Parts: sequence; C-alpha cells; structure tokens
Amino acid sequence: MENMKEKILDIVERAKRSSLDRNAIEKALGLKTSGDFVRFSKLIDEMEEECLLVRNKQNKYMTRKQAGLIEGTLSLSRKGVGYIDRENEESIVIMPDDLNGAMHGDTVLVSLKRGTDTGAVRQVLKRGRVRYTGTFELTSKGLQCTVDDSRIQPGYRVRIPKDLHPIEGLKVELFIEKYEAPMRFAVERVIGHKDDPGVDITSVLLNHDIIPEFPPAVMEQANSFGDSLTEEELAGRKDLRDVITVTIDGDDSKDFDDAVSIEVIPEGWLLRVSIADVSHYVTEGSPLDQEAYERGTSVYVLDKVVPMLPHVLSNGICSLNPGTDRLTNTVEMMVARDGTTVHYEVYPSVIHSDERMTYANVNKIFDGDQELKERYAHLGSLFTDMRQCAKAIRRMRNAKGAMEFESTESKIDVDENGKPVNVAPAERGEAEMMIEDFMIAANVAVANLMKKNHIPALYRIHEEPQAKKLRSFETLSYHLGHKLTVTGGSATPKKLQEYLNGAKDLECYPVLSKMLLRCMQKAKYDPACVGHFSLAEDEYLHFTSPIRRYPDLIVHRMLRKYYFENGHSGDLYTDEANMKDYAVQSSAKERNAADAEWDVEDMKKAEYMIDRIGNIYEGIISTVTSFGFYVQLPDTVEGMVSIGSIKGDYYTFDADTYSLVGERTKKRYTIGQSVRIRVVAASKETSSIDFEVAEKTDPSKKKQSGERDRGRRSADRTRRSGNQRSARKTDAKKTRKTTVKRKSSGGKAGGRKKR
Repeated sequence: MENMKEKILDIVERAKRSSLDRNAIEKALGLKTSGDFVRFSKLIDEMEEECLLVRNKQNKYMTRKQAGLIEGTLSLSRKGVGYIDRENEESIVIMPDDLNGAMHGDTVLVSLKRGTDTGAVRQVLKRGRVRYTGTFELTSKGLQCTVDDSRIQPGYRVRIPKDLHPIEGLKVELFIEKYEAPMRFAVERVIGHKDDPGVDITSVLLNHDIIPEFPPAVMEQANSFGDSLTEEELAGRKDLRDVITVTIDGDDSKDFDDAVSIEVIPEGWLLRVSIADVSHYVTEGSPLDQEAYERGTSVYVLDKVVPMLPHVLSNGICSLNPGTDRLTNTVEMMVARDGTTVHYEVYPSVIHSDERMTYANVNKIFDGDQELKERYAHLGSLFTDMRQCAKAIRRMRNAKGAMEFESTESKIDVDENGKPVNVAPAERGEAEMMIEDFMIAANVAVANLMKKNHIPALYRIHEEPQAKKLRSFETLSYHLGHKLTVTGGSATPKKLQEYLNGAKDLECYPVLSKMLLRCMQKAKYDPACVGHFSLAEDEYLHFTSPIRRYPDLIVHRMLRKYYFENGHSGDLYTDEANMKDYAVQSSAKERNAADAEWDVEDMKKAEYMIDRIGNIYEGIISTVTSFGFYVQLPDTVEGMVSIGSIKGDYYTFDADTYSLVGERTKKRYTIGQSVRIRVVAASKETSSIDFEVAEKTDPSKKKQSGERDRGRRSADRTRRSGNQRSARKTDAKKTRKTTVKRKSSGGKAGGRKKR
C-alpha cells in the first residue's frame, strides 16, 4: 500500500496542476485486477482524508504542494492570533476567525491568502496536546473549574467526577474529551492546592505534557538490571579501569554520563572522553526506548528534574558513579599543542571513575585552594594538564571563529517551600568552559567518523543567519554606535565574533549580543550533516549526553550497529528512514522542554518581584515595541514599561531605531539604554512583571537602588504586560510608526517576547 501511495503522489506531482481525476490516476497506475481497484479506491480516499491529495470542485487531484498548502506547527498568542514559523521566510499569521478549531501546538495545514503572509487553517493533522491543567475558582456562577492556559477560548465545559469535592484553589489535570465546540474537558486527577509547595511547577510541566511518572512496563524493564557488571558484558571492550578518570558536574547533579582522563604526550595530550553506554541497556523498540523517544530529553526546572530515563537507570547502572565499574563508549583524541585533534579513535570501553568532582571545587583548585589540592593530591597533575589542554582547544576554536554570546541564564534560589529567595545571573567558571571544550571536541570527532563511514546519524545543525535579519541588525548596530558591516549579505562566524569582541567594553554590549543571537537560526537535529554555524564546525552532533538526550542515544546505537559491529545487526534502509522522524521528534521535544523551563523561570521571577513592588532599580532597555519597552535588571529579571505609563509626552514607535520618541520633547527610549524604573505590579499567575519609569529626584532625596517607594505601591493597579518571554511577532505586522496617547490608567498588554 505504501508503494502504491508513493506512485500516486509521483503521478500527480509530475502531471500538470489539477489535470488528473480518479480515472486518469487509475489508468496511469495500470491497474488490472479487481483487488487492485479496491485497494486504489480505499487508498486514494485515505490520502484525501490525510490531505496528501487535495480534490478541487472539478474532482481533479493535486498534491499539497500543488495546492499551495503548507504544513507547520501552530503557535498561539495570548490574544488568540496564530503563527506558523517558516525557515528563511516570514511567519504565517492566522487570525482567530481562520483557526478553524486548531489549538496551540497542533500540526496543521494552512493556505496562504493571495499576496500576503496571512493564512487560514485547512486541516488539523495532529493534535499537539490532550492534557491541560485547571484551577477551581469562585465566580459569579459559583465554584468553577477554569483552564489555566488563557489561549483556550471561553465556552468550554468541564466534566467533574461525582466523588470529587473541590475547594477554591484546587488544581487538577484535565483531559480533552471533545475538541469540537463546545470543547469538553474531564478532570483526570487532582494535583493539589495551588499554594502547596511544588504544585506550581508540576502544573507548568503538565501544561507542556511533561509527565514525571513512568508507565509500569517501563519501570519493570528499568528495575530488571542489576547494579554491577558481568564478565560477559565486558567482552570486546577496552579496559580503562586503571586509567585515572573523573567526572566533573554541578553540585546538584546525580546523573553522570561523561568522564574525562588525560595524559601528557610529546605531541601534546591524549584526551579521553568516556560516555555512558546507555544503548547497552535501552535497546531498540523496548519499553524504555519507546518512552525515551516520547520524552526526547530530560527537563530541568530549578532544583528538580524530570528524567528521560527512570532514576534507577539515570542515577544507577548508567551513571558513571565514583568507585564503580561502568560501560562506556570512549573518544580518544590526540590533541596537538595548537589545540587541533590530529587523530582520534572511538571504541567501546569499561571505566572506573576515581572521583566525582564538582565545577565549584575544580574552579577552587584552579584558584589555588590548598585544602582541595591536598584532598585530591592522589590525582596528580590531572587538573593542571586538563586546564592546559582545554586552553589550547579554546584558542583553536576561537581562531576558527566559534561564537560566544553574552549569557542571560539565571540562577534562582528557592526555600524549602519553593518560594524564590534570590535571583542572579548564572556563573560560568573555567571548569565549566573546560568540560564544554572537551565535549565539543568529542562531538566533532564522532560526527566526522559517522559522516566519513556513511553511518545513519542525527546531526546537530545550525544554519547561517538569514541575510534579511543581518541587515536589520546592521541598522540597529548603527544606531547603537557600533555598526556591523556585512559584505554580500552574509557573514562568517569569525567575522561576527570579532564584531562582538570589539563591543565587549560598551554599555550596550549585552543588548547587542542578545539581538545578534536573535538573528541566528534555531539549532536543530537533522539526518543531513550541514554544519554548525555558531560553533564554526563543518560536522557536529550530540554524543556526550545519552542519559538525558534521545539523539545522543541514537548516535550510540548507530555506532554500535555500523562501526563496532560492522553493520551485522543493522538494517541500513530502515535506520536511514527513521532518522528524519527522530530528528523532527527530538527537535520538537527539545523546544517543548525549553519552553517549560522558561515558563517556570518566568513564573518564579514574577513571584520573586511580588515582594519588591515599589522598589526602584537601574536596568537596560532590552526590547522596544509599539506598546512599550522591556527592561532587564542586573539580576536578569525583566519587566515591561507600558507606553501608556510614560508621563509627559506622546510617544511614537520608530522601528528603524528600536526607539520610542516623544513627539514634543523628542526624548528617546532606545534599546540598550540605561533607565531607572519602579516595580509597579507582578503576577505569579500570569508570569508578568510591570515597571514604570522612575523620574529623577533631588540627589539629596534620591532613593537607593532597590529601596521601596512606599508611597507608590500601586496595589490597586491591574495592568498586565503578558509573559516576558513573549515573541513580538505582532510588531512586524504593524505600521513602522505608531502614535499612542499617554493614558493615566495604564497601558496596552504586551505580546510574547521571543528568546
């Protein structure tokens, strides 16, 4: 049947558009038997139902491409406007009336309206979600269950079990029983009260279809493995148990999937990166493998993790715990003094980790901590040798043009009840960069091996930025006083990194770095090896984290099949065909996990700022829109200043300079500018933070940064800026200049900002 489907598509694709009816396709296929005609009739109906074929009013068939239909994943804003992202083209905008029942996350087919970037949903191919969370709230109609996701339009119904006795604030997990209007949900289980510790994070995870629990069949398989190795498992593996080897991870890490060792040799260094051989335990098609495929990645939210694999594996037999023998796959690299890898080998191995090191302790050793040096004296010159090797690798990477952007990652500390007590930029020391350099070197070596040997693989690709976006950045950089000049509409990573290096001492550097990062295309997984732009590598993949990333597990599995076992256990055609599906699934799950992590971070930052309403801070304008501007504080908290809250003038949005300009005073609020703000509102429920411009006062009466302005708490204010991580896609569709009159009662709600 699949063969006939491919033939039908080929016949219709080759024919003139809208020229073939059912009889013509039958004739082209050369059908002879009654069985063939029955199969054809059934198949063409299925293809039409799946929108693989489209039939017009004259009963002539077209392929999706011929019909101008575009497949994509729908993203909905809080206002109900939909977007379909397209590579190298503008996003398709879908207004609420044209959604035709499609929901956020659905895979849809859309048709474009002639001469525009707006479209309409023709068909939902796959539903993105089946579960949501809800909260029981007291309304004018009594206690009602409200779906937490505001993108779900009113008019839905919720079926509540008879034995459930809800109270105000109770959070529940909902299952969609019916998508058609009126949409119907059913309460599936109770999560807990919204004020109970951990319920807020659990709700965010469930809203992204991230389920902490594992199915019974998965747990049964995970529990079937012992906690030690057998002699049979060691057969065919290189024994590295006598080689001094350590793991280096964060203080809170419990799953260790990479270990390193190093020897100084006349040519430079012999660097070994040994990675847990998860593929030995998670076999193809098993319950563990199917679950890992569905999850795609581990999800890290604050101090919690939802693992891709059960803890009994990820923290147990697969984890390279100190003092235990573990199965690994090792990349052994001869690194020259100039940092280049002049030779490498990849082989199955067994190691025995000598120590579980932390980034913090290794950084202290680098800083000369005598006590730690004595504690780990039995490791000899291991860390000194690693440090020198990493420096050489980094110099080589920098010379090639590997890009480094200003980090905006946050570290949020919470108390025992999950309440945030501190927000600060995440620190990244020399030890972290050292391990990153080693892992990148290993990933590059394995990618080179897979490509050279024509082994099916999932590559990590990052295509060069679009010329249109670089031109926009050129304009912005000119107005910020540090112009980027791109010749011929394209740029090399080395040129862009040299530009960033020249801006590091400027006040606007964090904004320039962030805006240039936004010009980059999204990294993703792909069966084709097309290179990684920002790393300046022609071949790259992910090999070093198979405990927490499914693509890494696939790479290990393919290595085993086609390199260690010379293809004896592989089906090349099937594996090559599967890579595309793995790539699409893994990329989607990675994005979903990142969205969940950002949503938790936004929520906790908003909760943190609730106790700081009225405080005054200095920040940097990070984004300017037609409805206001966003300000990032030194601790990475970001909030919105609504255009309606700016006093003293009418302001116009100038898209060319990313500025709001006062019509009378000509005062400007420009991206990259320092500004003094006051916190006026924060909402944990909407993950929103509102600022207003704090006017300069008499120096003798000037409040210190962070001092509470008790006279302006504005507890009665209800303005919402929307989620700070909002993508400002609406701005691209508006006129280049917009005049908004100042209002005394707050401003327009913000859209979603893209990270």
